Amino acid sequence: MTTRKNSGATTTPAKRQRATSTGSASERRDHLVKLAAELFARKGFQATTVREIADEAGILSGSLYHHFDSKETIVDEVLSTFLDDLIARYRAAVDTSADPRTVLSEMVRIGFGTLEPHRAAITVMQNDWNYLRQFERFNYLVKAEDEVEQIWVTQIKAGQAAGQFRRDVDPKLTYRMIRDTIWVAVRWFRPGGRLNTSGLAEHYITVLFDGVATGERTTQRNG
Repeated sequence: MTTRKNSGATTTPAKRQRATSTGSASERRDHLVKLAAELFARKGFQATTVREIADEAGILSGSLYHHFDSKETIVDEVLSTFLDDLIARYRAAVDTSADPRTVLSEMVRIGFGTLEPHRAAITVMQNDWNYLRQFERFNYLVKAEDEVEQIWVTQIKAGQAAGQFRRDVDPKLTYRMIRDTIWVAVRWFRPGGRLNTSGLAEHYITVLFDGVATGERTTQRNG
């Protein structure tokens, strides 16, 4: 926990301008959250101090506490915003009552679609998950992970029951492989490259459902 004392660090004119720019309190708060999220993603949550966040925003450390009581509160907002958005989109995909393959495809698109707007949050989840889950205030991380897994596994099982997916694959293991493929992409995906997130999603859906091999399957089909 970072101690709450003012920093005597000087600020550049550009930083002072950012800090004093016009805008509502909520807009300033959102701006601070985004700055902090980028620092957490770049340096790691534990290594980032309140003073560094304040310096990045061009304000004194004490001023940051007018908006947040701790850096834990900031990362809490970063992660909860991401998870609330992700789960709401997954639920909406399921509520369409489309067939399992269609729903699963849409969920893949949703996952890849978070890489840009929630890049920092996904990075923090990967790097600081084990540290944050030690604290009671972050118990929702585990609950959210369990709900997401249940949504995916249910759709995979429904697809197996409907004859759309192979019965000889483990639903939970399949979900975890899909999950890791999507989230690890945040480490190498760069906006403006050959493929955008939509292109990545469609490519992955092709590989997921059609594979990369030609000819007859060499693995055994059960059922």
